Amino acid sequence: MTEPAGRRRAQLRPDGVVVNTTVWMPAPADEDRGVRGIDLFVRSDADQLTLLVALIDRGELSVDVAERVQLTELPALHARAAEGALHGKVVVLPAAA
Repeated sequence: MTEPAGRRRAQLRPDGVVVNTTVWMPAPADEDRGVRGIDLFVRSDADQLTLLVALIDRGELSVDVAERVQLTELPALHARAAEGALHGKVVVLPAAA
């Protein structure tokens, strides 16, 4: 796998998929291990977000979240990710008002 300068090698699972929303930097792939890289274009679209929320509310769409952390824990979360110790989706919660 060829990596752009400055990019840390991700811990890619065999036969997995890396989805990237930072389209100016291509998603990493590793053909030898069967890992595909997908660049996903994301736009701010209130109507689309409303549809996604409705699908979740009706139980037709689910997002598997591994953990939730407070915004103040973000540095530690990044450190865990850099160590390869972060698995699954994480929701970062804003500080309580």
